[in-house]
Amino acid sequence: MNRSVFFKPAGGWVGDLIPFEKDGEFWLFYLHEVRADPKPGTSWNLVTTKDLTQFEDHGVSLQHGSETDLDFNAYTGSIVVDEAGIHRLFYTGQNPRNLGPDGAPLQLVMQATSTDGMQTWVKHPELTFGAPDGYESGDWRDPFVFRDEAAGQWRMLLAARHSAGPDRRRGVIAQCVSSDLVTWQHTEPFWDPRRYITHECPDVFAWGDWWYMVYSEFSESFTTRYRMAKSPDGPWSVPDLDSVDGRAFYASKTAERDGRRFFFGWIASKEGNADDGPWQWAGTMSVLEARQNPDGTLGFGFADELVESFWDDVPVSLNNGLPTPLEAPDGYTAAVSDETLPSQFYAKAVLAIEANTTECGLLLRSSQDGDQSYVVRLEPKRGRMVFDRWPRKVTGDAQWHVSGDIPFEIELERPCDLAPGEHTLELVVDGDLCVAVLDRQVALSTRIYDLPAGRIGVFTGEGSTTLTDLQIRKRTDN
Repeated sequence: MNRSVFFKPAGGWVGDLIPFEKDGEFWLFYLHEVRADPKPGTSWNLVTTKDLTQFEDHGVSLQHGSETDLDFNAYTGSIVVDEAGIHRLFYTGQNPRNLGPDGAPLQLVMQATSTDGMQTWVKHPELTFGAPDGYESGDWRDPFVFRDEAAGQWRMLLAARHSAGPDRRRGVIAQCVSSDLVTWQHTEPFWDPRRYITHECPDVFAWGDWWYMVYSEFSESFTTRYRMAKSPDGPWSVPDLDSVDGRAFYASKTAERDGRRFFFGWIASKEGNADDGPWQWAGTMSVLEARQNPDGTLGFGFADELVESFWDDVPVSLNNGLPTPLEAPDGYTAAVSDETLPSQFYAKAVLAIEANTTECGLLLRSSQDGDQSYVVRLEPKRGRMVFDRWPRKVTGDAQWHVSGDIPFEIELERPCDLAPGEHTLELVVDGDLCVAVLDRQVALSTRIYDLPAGRIGVFTGEGSTTLTDLQIRKRTDN
């Protein structure tokens, strides 16, 4: 089996990522999850990559503390370089045995430094601080530090919660400021929408004339979103397509290289390695590249490096070849390949969608007749891309005892522009992972466990679509 293009450590899982670019290489620190019971402490591990497809695992970078230390769990944070060239690592310290006044485990901002290029870290427990009055002491995490040159100061953003207000809407991105990265002063919130439980893994960056704020919505949605402004002080506006991906891609933070901006997150695994299993915390690392549109909004898709790593053509036969017209004015039609595809491949399909078409898209790991498959479905009338599968879960013996009242895989829905004309749908399928990208603007990631193999197909329902191009490529590792 070919090496995966998505990183997961042996015997563990990738939690929140803390990306850092150094000399053209991405240093990807991450929370290492092992899912043991009782749970051990959480450390920062490190993996590096130059090409976003090959990863070198360096193991533990920042070791978690002992059972009596404040940082038995070393949770998410950020890294900056000070004026002396010292790397300063800010992280969340938490110990389930160390409870705050509200009975929840305290979350604390802690710091470590490196003078040898991030090879080793020295912790500074004397610089630890927690939430001030007015904030819950058990939600004071994910410190993100950036330099505000215009204000001449460092700013720290934190995922926090007000101590009063409706329980589901106390979330706030709190803020501290510093002149020396050592002494921090609490100041007014960075963003306070009073809308979510909290906003995890905050991240802020400038790109051209725009500032962007990224956060992971800790609510019933579990979605990474972004906002736009002309300054780091806001006001922050909501783009029409404000999410980075769907439910499965979470806790994404960003790094820049050569004027390009990459979003590093994890695709959640599912309990029991089954399509019907609930989502789990942590999973497999995934990278999306953001592309800045003329109006400042962001589109998300595969990095060119990832696409170019699939170079061997996989022959695919569909009906009478290309172009493949699919006409079903008041019905459904599909064309399925003669060939079974490998477990790892890249696909690019160009679909010319006629006006008033209800649905079209691709079938993955399909049966020969197209009846059983995973489905990446474009719905122009609803302006969305969804992920679906058949068969659905069966809950009884009768025909109606299937999850037919569920219109698609819940939480795997992305709004998108599907105006009549050509649209390009790209896919990377790798074992139990699937990432779909529409027009290099909209990404949708998920897990695919129950159907391990099958064919590829194209379909149309209630309308007309023409498949004008289909490319399937695989990797051949040396």
